[in-house]
Amino acid sequence: MKTLTVFTPAYNRAYLLGRCYESLCRQTSKDFVWLVVDDGSTDNTRELVEGWQKEDNGFPIQYVYKENGGMHTAHNTAYEHIKTELNVCIDSDDYMPDNAVEIILNCWKEHGSEKYAGIIALDVDNENLEVIGDNLPLDDFSITLSEFHERGGKGDKKLIYRTDVITSVPPYPVFEGEKFVSLGYKYTLVDQQYELIILNEPVCVVEYVADGSTKNMYRQYVTNPQGWSFIRKFEMQYQKNKKRLFILNVHYISSSIMLKDKGFLKNSPKKFYTVAAIPFGIVLYCLTKYKTRKIKQ
Repeated sequence: MKTLTVFTPAYNRAYLLGRCYESLCRQTSKDFVWLVVDDGSTDNTRELVEGWQKEDNGFPIQYVYKENGGMHTAHNTAYEHIKTELNVCIDSDDYMPDNAVEIILNCWKEHGSEKYAGIIALDVDNENLEVIGDNLPLDDFSITLSEFHERGGKGDKKLIYRTDVITSVPPYPVFEGEKFVSLGYKYTLVDQQYELIILNEPVCVVEYVADGSTKNMYRQYVTNPQGWSFIRKFEMQYQKNKKRLFILNVHYISSSIMLKDKGFLKNSPKKFYTVAAIPFGIVLYCLTKYKTRKIKQ
């Protein structure tokens, strides 16, 4: 049994997936499984991965196909198939430094226990290998992702979870006709029970490609209003920062307008903030519609 599963959701990314695969082949530790969750690709992703499964690469490769449902449903599928103690998501447009697996496993072997949900480590950008956002605190041994952001920490971080912990909280909800729910849903639930061991080392090289979800955020708001409304209400329950809480309500109002949800105020966990955010939510709704109209042009 391997210790770590590296899982990669993929949707029509055959043109990029090879870079991720090659980085795994170069790993100084092969104590991992690579799980590719094909989220309904129509390109040659299946053939590509099946070809790699036949190669002598030093690690097992699992391939799971599912109907297209978005990143969060691919994560749900991955968690259903992972059997190793630890897991980490490396997206199809990202790759790992040659010693990333070794760094992760050494950290867990030395410091890991049932007290912690896993490890929080660094992402670096593909262009100049600089840390994305802020480094993790140097004076602390462990932290939650929520606490990092509450302290003003910025930028994506790589989360390596114990499989039993991440699967102990509910799966991402699925809304008919929509394909997006923030991955932060499960991470926030885990934060209520466990901290993550801080590893101030880069374990993932990130590239934000033109067809990635980050680049298409305004379109995501329009095409997935149920998912966004759900996650805004969810985050309101745990948010301590008043400024951030107000921003959540602005987005909640915008999504509610898209949904024509007349009961948005009744359903809000923070009604005072929701009322105060109504004018700003209307502005955001108009801006979102304008931005998505320009994207279509």
